[in-house]
Amino acid sequence: MFGGLRAVNDVSFCITEGTIHSLIGPNGAGKTTLFNLVTGLYVPTSGEILLDGRNVAGTAPEQLARLGISRSFQNLQVCMRMTVMDNVMVGSHLTLGDSILQGMFRFGGARRKDEAAEQQAHRLMRFVGIDDFAEVMASDAPFGILKRLEIARAMATNPRLLLLDEPAAGLNQTEKVALEKLIREIAKSGITVVVVEHDMKMVMSLSDHIVVLVDGAKVADGDAGEVRSNPDVIAAYLGVPIAKATADA
Repeated sequence: MFGGLRAVNDVSFCITEGTIHSLIGPNGAGKTTLFNLVTGLYVPTSGEILLDGRNVAGTAPEQLARLGISRSFQNLQVCMRMTVMDNVMVGSHLTLGDSILQGMFRFGGARRKDEAAEQQAHRLMRFVGIDDFAEVMASDAPFGILKRLEIARAMATNPRLLLLDEPAAGLNQTEKVALEKLIREIAKSGITVVVVEHDMKMVMSLSDHIVVLVDGAKVADGDAGEVRSNPDVIAAYLGVPIAKATADA
């Protein structure tokens, strides 16, 4: 709740492990707010967020990352003065576990862990298709590469649940097709994926399950066929009052 506004109100759904879920709705529906609640950036005023039956609502983002929840952002969150590879390696910091002194002087297991982080970064860059840009400064990399960079960095935390906030925004059609293939490969690797996306063609093709939000409330969920034919969803996207669309149906 922001002041008197309930940005997300009584939304409930389940995410099946190893599948691809999409969260859709008009602008201002509460999609990114819901991501921020799940990833600990916002603290809910009520309700629960269950991970393996444990309520993690209000848990700090870094603790949620250790529990296996990672994300990308709607607006790029990239260190432009670092190389692409260094940006990916930032995601490994939770798994390094070294003190500042160990990191500075590279003693103890710090050197070995740094080398392992570099190897993981190279593997993830190959996986998402940006290994040719490893030594390029992020400020000089094309926008589509930076979008994939964010995905690689999020995967560097070894997540079980990966939330992607508008990953196709700003991409051309060729890049969108490649992104859809990448998301499928991520799911095949065993990572559960939840996507916020406005490209309905991609959503309908990609998703095992879709949840629709309107004005902070869930109005529908199901597979692509169920959501596509739901009168409340049609109303939300065509601008018809939901009550009228339901009555006409």
